[in-house]
Amino acid sequence: MAATSTPDAVRVRRGWYLYGWASHTFPTVVVTVFMSRYLTSLAENAVGTHGRVHVLGVPIAPGSLFAYTVTASTILLVVLMPLVGAIADRTRRKRDIMLGCGLVGALACVAMVVLTGTDWPLGAALFVVAYLGYSTSIVVSYSLLVDLSASTERDHVSSVGWAISYLGGGLLLGLDFVLSLAVDKATLARIALCTAGVWWIAFSVPVRRRLPAVIGTPDPLGRARSALAAGFVQLAATIRHARGFPLTLAFLAAFLVYNDGIQTVTTVAAQYGDKELKLSDTVLLLGILLVQFVAYVGAIALGRLARVFGAKRVVLGSLVVWLGAVGIAYELQVKVAWQFFALAVLIAIVLGGAQALSRSIFSRLIPAGSEAAYFGFYEISDAGTSWLGPLVFGLAYQNTGNYRSALASLVVFFVVGFVLLALVPLRRAIAAAGNPVPDKV
Repeated sequence: MAATSTPDAVRVRRGWYLYGWASHTFPTVVVTVFMSRYLTSLAENAVGTHGRVHVLGVPIAPGSLFAYTVTASTILLVVLMPLVGAIADRTRRKRDIMLGCGLVGALACVAMVVLTGTDWPLGAALFVVAYLGYSTSIVVSYSLLVDLSASTERDHVSSVGWAISYLGGGLLLGLDFVLSLAVDKATLARIALCTAGVWWIAFSVPVRRRLPAVIGTPDPLGRARSALAAGFVQLAATIRHARGFPLTLAFLAAFLVYNDGIQTVTTVAAQYGDKELKLSDTVLLLGILLVQFVAYVGAIALGRLARVFGAKRVVLGSLVVWLGAVGIAYELQVKVAWQFFALAVLIAIVLGGAQALSRSIFSRLIPAGSEAAYFGFYEISDAGTSWLGPLVFGLAYQNTGNYRSALASLVVFFVVGFVLLALVPLRRAIAAAGNPVPDKV
């Protein structure tokens, strides 16, 4: 499948791109734009802005509820995603597992259309289900990058995949913007959340026709075990096996830190713009819509820069930009739309490229035959957010009542992530994993 010259290989790769187009509505429309604000509003309807909702007896500020919900979801994924990845590696039924998990997430989004008034418990539960479905499907999707591209072309393939994903999410968000001119905020949120799921399901249908049912290397344990039992066996084996690749783990640690910062910033952007900067829905939608289309250009551009300077240097440069973006966001003035738009462009340029190149770097650090299981660990951070960033943001807001202070708390993720990544010798890491080392890394 790594060859690109045959019509079948091109067709399969386009099917993989299409799943990104279909599923990226979840991080774009559901996570970044609507659910963070709508879940907060449902909680505020129940207890007021300064009240507390109670989850298992723990009092939570409405402004922290979404961040804590993401944290709880990601903690569940710590075991679930590597397990799903291990099952995918063992059974090689990557297409069906990816689409099946995605269907669960999409149906949860469709069900969000019923959320009204003070339905924050149902909203939080549906979001958790959608988040788990999306994350487990993306674990398998990421692992297909190894099956569908050679090591030397992965920066390009990964960048194109991310770029197309942003176009898909951006197009649906554009339709939501048009709808925002005709309906109230609550109705808009419910329709947008529901249609994100409908879009996801609709564009997943042709993906099934384009991808083969069985993809990957043969199952070394054979078919005697059940898929679930084999998954647990593979998960345990992967954990033991990973200890023999300390440089792979070193990169993963760096990624978990800096990507936690990236994903938390993008997740709380709409909430920050709404609650702290007092921007209208129209401005927020335009800004985040701008991000989707500029991110398409940025992903392609940073992919090309990686051919010249290497993916590691480009990612390090992007982290410097991210650090500056957080500082700029802290200083943004209330109700000044052009500042929000300018920051959106800056973030968009490095957003898709940093994610795409990190994915392609990690794909080269995985021993052959364990791609989906290893990407399960990787996706613990990249599935939208990890647990630590939202937790830090939520605690900072709950203790200060100030969104600017909460945002500033995320600076540490970019500083520490930069240092950790700079210390990873990628050439040695790729060679240690038994993979060919490209000219530029």
